[in-house]
Amino acid sequence: MLIGLWIRDVVLIEALDLSIGPGLTALTGETGAGKSIILDALGLATGARADAGLVRQGASQAMASAVFAPSLDHPVWEVLEDKGLAYARDEDLVLRRTLSVDGRSRAFVNDQATSVGVLKELGQHLLEVHGQHETVGLLDARTHRPLLDAYGSLRPLARTVGDRWTAWRDARAKADELREAVDRAAADAEELTLRLSELDRLAPQAGEETALAEERAILGAAEKAITDINDARGAFEGLSSKLAAAVRAVEHARARAVQAGAAEDGPAVSRLTAASAAIDRVFGEAQEAEAAVDAAADAFDFRPDRLEKAEERLFELRGMARKLQVSVEELPTLRVRFAERLRAMESSEDDLKAADAAVAQARAAYMAEAQKLSASRRAAGERLASAVMAELPPLKLDKARFRVAVETLAEDRAGPTGTDRVAFEIATNPGAPFGDLGAIASGGELARFALALKAALAGRAEGVQPLMIFDEVDQGVGGAVADAVGLRLRRLAADAQVLVVTHSPQVAARADAHWRIAKAGDGERLRTAVETLSPADREEEIARMLAGAHITDAARAAARALMHA
Repeated sequence: MLIGLWIRDVVLIEALDLSIGPGLTALTGETGAGKSIILDALGLATGARADAGLVRQGASQAMASAVFAPSLDHPVWEVLEDKGLAYARDEDLVLRRTLSVDGRSRAFVNDQATSVGVLKELGQHLLEVHGQHETVGLLDARTHRPLLDAYGSLRPLARTVGDRWTAWRDARAKADELREAVDRAAADAEELTLRLSELDRLAPQAGEETALAEERAILGAAEKAITDINDARGAFEGLSSKLAAAVRAVEHARARAVQAGAAEDGPAVSRLTAASAAIDRVFGEAQEAEAAVDAAADAFDFRPDRLEKAEERLFELRGMARKLQVSVEELPTLRVRFAERLRAMESSEDDLKAADAAVAQARAAYMAEAQKLSASRRAAGERLASAVMAELPPLKLDKARFRVAVETLAEDRAGPTGTDRVAFEIATNPGAPFGDLGAIASGGELARFALALKAALAGRAEGVQPLMIFDEVDQGVGGAVADAVGLRLRRLAADAQVLVVTHSPQVAARADAHWRIAKAGDGERLRTAVETLSPADREEEIARMLAGAHITDAARAAARALMHA
């Protein structure tokens, strides 16, 4: 809801601060007093096109600020979030714009600099304008489908269609992704099969590189030890025969000493006997040492081919790892992965068939709900057309015909809102073809038609209703037609905020609030003034509208009758 409008130096308005309440507010005054200036200022604040002609003569810039109090669930908050502008849902929303004499303008939202485009986007959510020179809202065909869905209470069904669309879209995306994966896999199948056969032949095992490296280290050390052992065994060669010869020589020397008469216990024989025993002991120790060396060699169990095989295996594993650009430890896992990918390729056709079946099922579910929504929209469109047609004769539009066109789109143009293009169309004269709402040439007729449509939709719309502005919707009509306009504006204002610029006393009499717009001052100091009228002042103003310059008691009585009708 619009709660305030602050205007500075706009055309004939020097400074004006207006407070605006709910319901229907009428703006009246003599032609040229400045009623439309207030609407121009509101348009300036909400992003409408503007030129330097709006700047009051003698001023450097014009400024307009519109203060709104949106509900907590109003869509403008999402716009502010999207634009990165700070806001608080429990505070007022202030749109401000300045316009300099050179035509440049600056835009602000809650005192944060922004673009005029942002003001315009916010304004599209906050107000509708229906008037002599401009109609904003209903001429945009994008608003027709939501209006029809609200009128026919079709939004729950529309949400179901949206959910079915999302499910169909996701199923298609999954199938497309799987199909791409299958195509990529088919291209890689030959390479993958070759690599898997190489890995199968190699049969790498977890931890094998570490085990082979350790074995190679041990076998390398064993090879060197065996060399040393063989050197030791070579040193033993001939030692036994030499020791045996030494024993025989000592024994011969002892026997000759005894034959020569040496005593058995004499020093020479005793020493020869001790030497023989010592050599015998050495001979036994040497045999034991040689046997121990042989046993040590046998304990190593070293075979040269084992080291060679370990080194060949390690070289083969590391070569494959370099080829596949992984570590040796990853080879067993890679082998499993390649096998799984090949198995997946074999089963991918079945998976793809299942995914395509899911797509078909999701499409069928979407199309069923979309067709149900289309039928409901056509039925609601017929009801809305009848309701609008009933509103047209009282508004002096009895020659016009209205219809809701629901066109079924090609499947490739279907979307989350269904398979329909919805458009409000009108034929202005009997026999004339239907066309879009812009076919109504007269601004007054277009505004009255917008009023008829809004009246038909009254009480059926869902969500937040924007401020509705009707600029001289009663132009060229009077009497019963003007009264019909006033009644419909009053009915609209029961659920929404409505501003109407009017010259009709029948319309003004239906208002909840009444502003009188007049020029004040003289000569070059002319300015537009706005007066909020009391009930008594309202009666006098409506009497003036009825009688003209000379207000009679009969005019006042007629004014009272209109106000209390």
